[in-house]
Amino acid sequence: MSESTINIIFISIEGNTRSFVTGMQDYAKTQHAADESNPLITLKEISEQSEFEIETKPYFAFVPTYLDGGNGIDNGVKELMTNVLGEYLNYDQNPDLCLGVVGSGNRNFNDQYCLTARRYAEQLDTDFIADYELRGTSVDTERIYNVMKERLAAYTK
Repeated sequence: MSESTINIIFISIEGNTRSFVTGMQDYAKTQHAADESNPLITLKEISEQSEFEIETKPYFAFVPTYLDGGNGIDNGVKELMTNVLGEYLNYDQNPDLCLGVVGSGNRNFNDQYCLTARRYAEQLDTDFIADYELRGTSVDTERIYNVMKERLAAYTK
């Protein structure tokens, strides 16, 4: 049996993303216990103190949206607080191993919802594969886990 692992790189300013991905990691453990072909999840949190590393395994990026001003569409936008994640993901060969970007945010922000994640996906030349609001739900956890599992399986074939 060849075991695959879903690797997640993320940043969490207010704890919502950390809460979601750790919940997803717990979900993966239950799925793996029921069927060992289901991948486990490893997490790497990026912060201002993180040392930049060259990634050697495929990963998914989880990107929250924090914006200041503008609507992000026609009158500008200033991205806040996730810049170090963007720099890390774009470091050296790291963009080549990103299998997709998952975004989070608050739907109350309309066009700005998941805007940072969509921009990161474009910069990394990968797909924006899923989104969830705030801390997400159990339905989001299952849905996003399955999307990542399918993409990883297609990549490793």
